[in-house]
Amino acid sequence: MPKPSKRTPAEIVRAVGRSSLAALLAVAGASHLTWGRRGYRIVVPDWATKATTLDKDAIVVASGVVEVMLAGALVVLPKERTVVGWLVAAFFVAVFPGNVHQWQTGRSAPMMRTDRARFIRLLLQPLLVVWAIWSTRGR
Repeated sequence: MPKPSKRTPAEIVRAVGRSSLAALLAVAGASHLTWGRRGYRIVVPDWATKATTLDKDAIVVASGVVEVMLAGALVVLPKERTVVGWLVAAFFVAVFPGNVHQWQTGRSAPMMRTDRARFIRLLLQPLLVVWAIWSTRGR
């Protein structure tokens, strides 16, 4: 019977960070697919519909599906953890222009009802990128 490997405190903190990131993505994805769906449509920039040939609702649904899939991948694909982390980081970068658009236009969405909240989210977005990469590196 193989001995269980001991994890360092840093590995434990990283695992908690990774689990928290998965939970955040799962809740965000669920909100895009259910209770927040209508609210998120109003903040999708018009240029996104032209660039993707999808309507605003389809973009909201697609982003929710991607968030749920990334959350699941963080949990069920431990051997692919680093790749998944980079995919999560890339997703956060990909949605950033939409967040900038929402802040510039002042359009409200679930949990983003003030200019201050929208601006703080812009500042937090790079931290999400770092969180995704940091929490998925190593063992």
